[in-house]
Amino acid sequence: MVEGIARAPLLRLDSISKSFGPVQALRDVSLEIRTGEVLALIGENGAGKSTLMKVLSGAHHPDAGTVVMDGRPLALSSPGAARKSGIAMIYQELTLAPHLTVEENITLGLEQSRLGFVRSQSAKVRAALELLGVSDISPDQKVESLTIARQQLVEIARAIVSEAKVVIMDEPTSSLSEEDKQALFRVIRNLRDKGLAIVYISHFLDEIDEIADRYSVLRDGATVGAGLVSESTTESLVEEMIGRPLDAMYPRPDPSLGDVALSVSGIHGVRLPRGVSFELRRGEILGLFGLVGAGRTELARCLFGLDPVTAGSIELHGGTRLEVAGFRPIDALDRGLDYLSEDRKDEGLAQNLSITENATLSAIRKTSRRGILKLRAEQATAERLVEQLGVRCASTRQAVSALSGGNQQKVAIARMIHHDSDILFMDEPTRGIDVGSKHEIYELVHSLAASGKSIIVVSSYLPELVGTCHQIAVMHRGTMGPKRPVAEYSESEIMMFATTGK
Repeated sequence: MVEGIARAPLLRLDSISKSFGPVQALRDVSLEIRTGEVLALIGENGAGKSTLMKVLSGAHHPDAGTVVMDGRPLALSSPGAARKSGIAMIYQELTLAPHLTVEENITLGLEQSRLGFVRSQSAKVRAALELLGVSDISPDQKVESLTIARQQLVEIARAIVSEAKVVIMDEPTSSLSEEDKQALFRVIRNLRDKGLAIVYISHFLDEIDEIADRYSVLRDGATVGAGLVSESTTESLVEEMIGRPLDAMYPRPDPSLGDVALSVSGIHGVRLPRGVSFELRRGEILGLFGLVGAGRTELARCLFGLDPVTAGSIELHGGTRLEVAGFRPIDALDRGLDYLSEDRKDEGLAQNLSITENATLSAIRKTSRRGILKLRAEQATAERLVEQLGVRCASTRQAVSALSGGNQQKVAIARMIHHDSDILFMDEPTRGIDVGSKHEIYELVHSLAASGKSIIVVSSYLPELVGTCHQIAVMHRGTMGPKRPVAEYSESEIMMFATTGK
């Protein structure tokens, strides 16, 4: 927080309530946002964060309560009204028109005209981009030619040009590399130091600790905690978010391991030029870490037959040796290998299908006989999996797209459990979900390992791997370092290999 910050709030939400039919999304929520600070808004999926921010950005009208800015009540009847009041919302899914130029996107809805002709505001746009440290982006450049990280800066530049006083960022780092994330953080600090108020929504508590000054916690649509980030701990925030104490954020896995379940020899691929070899034991959870482009996801995809392999083989428990060149996902599934994609929305689940269909259709032979689908068996299987994994849903016939991120991920894991494969590749299994759901998935991973499954967890979040895995291997530019027990690997050593290969 910058020195000399004003004590009086710039923006205040008082006793906000909002219902959608019988569901009460917000219950008497109050929040203060101050100039020159970053306020973290945290809570599990479904806690009410998005609804509250949509009230603040004018997308939803509250059933009760008031919004006050600079001591004056605001009537936020629409997103346009909110923007005119100085409130800018930057959604996780960017709201840009990719076929338009940077200037056209930034000034959309803010056009100035003379004699019926739109006047150029390139000078104002250039000034905003320069403030963000990206003066090399041209106002005439098409947005579709920019990286996701730079498109996000165009959204922020739009907020600056609109003279926003409050900027709301919803999960802004979900699609960014570590380098891009740190660049974004520098922009946020710069905006904060210039007196803007930033509301930062994120599931990553390490980000909250790094970038935020104060925090406010929502649970079940109500405010349950608030304070200074410097006076909080990860454990205390987690307990406020989920409403129960945690003995540990990461439950430790069973230390006992069985025989070798998978032996990988000399796997070569497009991003694995030097070949990768390792062994995985029964009941083992192996963490695979690396920076973006290191080859960790590519390795998992190659072993499952999703990405092409030019050379290499695998040997399964019992001595079955297979050349992986030409390997297909159906071959992997038939031999007891399974894969959880990092891209839950576009690759991991069929969003337009029901929970039942997502959980069972990829192993349809288990719920069919002589080519005829047994609907009752399929439904019973889905209901059993939903109960086993604690999926929160109205019915297994509900479209999976209607579920929260954490519950969608449980459905994707339910599919793996239904397959009953012995070797599981789980790529970013907790990406984009709340901390309570993360804890449940960690426990589920441990229970699968305890039942004899062998699991490789690919993650860009190092504390997750250190907290949940038996061993860790680090990748750097397609090269896999040696597997080592978690207790023998310091985080600095892991990062050193990830960044230098040494």
